[in-house]
Amino acid sequence: MLDDDGYFGESVAARYDESSAEMFAPDVVDPAVGFLAELAGEGGRALELGVGTGRIALPLARRGVAVHGVELSRAMAERLRAKPGGSAIGVTIGDFATTRVDGAFSLAYLVFNTIMNLTSQDAQVDCFRTVAAHLGPGGCFVVEVAVPDLRRLPPGQNAVPFRVDGGRLGFDLYDVATQSVSSHHVEIVDGSGTYLRVPFRYVWPAELDLMARIAGLRLRERWDGWTREPFTGESRQHVSVWEKPTG
Repeated sequence: MLDDDGYFGESVAARYDESSAEMFAPDVVDPAVGFLAELAGEGGRALELGVGTGRIALPLARRGVAVHGVELSRAMAERLRAKPGGSAIGVTIGDFATTRVDGAFSLAYLVFNTIMNLTSQDAQVDCFRTVAAHLGPGGCFVVEVAVPDLRRLPPGQNAVPFRVDGGRLGFDLYDVATQSVSSHHVEIVDGSGTYLRVPFRYVWPAELDLMARIAGLRLRERWDGWTREPFTGESRQHVSVWEKPTG
């Protein structure tokens, strides 16, 4: 890890919004916020795991949803608190796989592949159990995550590029034996290069469903994206909703 804040310490937090600018665009954020606000319901409370700099939490709070975040990186949380409306969002510093906060929630959510920041199956299972303990009856857990892109790996190759644009290069390295993948980011700024490596664990939709069952949750719906396109064998990502039974 880079520092005490894990892989998202000060050096990353300082440029996070800029480097992920396309994810802050209204056409990306608004459908997600609308989807989540509908599930949270009027007067509902939402728990965001890996709240980061508030890309989703802030506009969701502006929709009238009381949002609380869990975040490992103090540097990212400080960026959230410094934004307009950020002081109204409670943040608990800790590992979202196991960190508990007070009260019950009608919604918990993990977006932008953040479930893969948990780099072991055990940690991902723990996350589902932790979420289930936070949800009230009928509450929902939403995960937005990529479908593993293994069809792009020909025999003998373990690297998949995901960004090549001028001064930036990004590629993923896969280990299919362990379901581990590491994202590598190279950037040239003013003639100087920076390099960042972040490890992940990719996870299949059916595997997530089993984790949910272990935690006492059941699949309610699965879509290709936030605007509820059908999930198919060609989908490269999914938005899945698991529900805590009422009885």
